[in-house]
Amino acid sequence: MAAKLNALNSDSYIDMSRYRDQHFVGELSAQEKLLKQSHTLYVGNLSFYTTEEQVHELFSKSGDIKRIIIGLDKIKKTACGFCFVEYYTRTDAENAMRFINGTRLDDRMIRTDWDAGFIEGRQYGRGFFGGQVRDEYRRDYDPARGGYGKLAQQTRTQEGQNTF
Repeated sequence: MAAKLNALNSDSYIDMSRYRDQHFVGELSAQEKLLKQSHTLYVGNLSFYTTEEQVHELFSKSGDIKRIIIGLDKIKKTACGFCFVEYYTRTDAENAMRFINGTRLDDRMIRTDWDAGFIEGRQYGRGFFGGQVRDEYRRDYDPARGGYGKLAQQTRTQEGQNTF
């Protein structure tokens, strides 16, 4: 019976996902505590062409934004499909999780997740080629995320060189 009552207190839109930043410096319990108090959201699956102004326009509907940090390819210094949105209050961030997660921005379904708080340096992609790791392994063609994934681009280039 108690488990059923706990479900009534749950808000699946703002509950923490199972994802944890593998590069977090510190213990898992410290990361969990920061996530539960955070005013910062990670926003993924953005188009490489989505602007800070577009992100601000959408996310400001749920509250006052303190800052937006667009994720950059660490080599090219161009947008690479993610950002951080920091709010002044937890309530505003919760509203964004409830009402914006899963909506469309720049014709793409975006996803939001809690972030333990932006630290300088995290705005850069962590992939070997400078962008996001997931874009390196992508085999499909996605014009809003730079075409083919990096490994697929390399394979296609090699196949093209072997053709007479």
